[in-house]
Amino acid sequence: MAIFPRPASPRSALHDLWSYFRAQRPHKWPILGLSVAITWLIVWVFVLDANTNTMPTRNQIIYVQNWDASRSDAAIILQQKIDLAKHEAALEKKQKEMQHVADMFGIDWREDEARNRARRQEALKQINAQLDSRLARAEAAGKPVTGPAQP
Repeated sequence: MAIFPRPASPRSALHDLWSYFRAQRPHKWPILGLSVAITWLIVWVFVLDANTNTMPTRNQIIYVQNWDASRSDAAIILQQKIDLAKHEAALEKKQKEMQHVADMFGIDWREDEARNRARRQEALKQINAQLDSRLARAEAAGKPVTGPAQP
């Protein structure tokens, strides 16, 4: 065949392979097993990679709260205050987890945390004051909501 170099031919390659397997060498079978295992490992990795990000995602069900249209502004603002408190509790929990991770890696976070906590507390104080003033106005008016309230 013209595609192979002059000293090699398919017949001589098969003859070399056959003579290798006929010879009694102690390392023959472990090397053969290792080469087969590595080959199948490479094929298996390609099969796994072919399935990555190709399968359709499952439909996600998103639940939303259905609010009564006749709710008062005061009820809406109270719910906003409750949601803000829940959000802050979840944020605090997540920060504790991240601080634990930072401690494991030796990252110094205490100065930044103190500065950011002061900023966060000031922002929360302003938001709660704004919600309290809106709540007082809504309770004084006592009328039901006509549209979505801005936080």
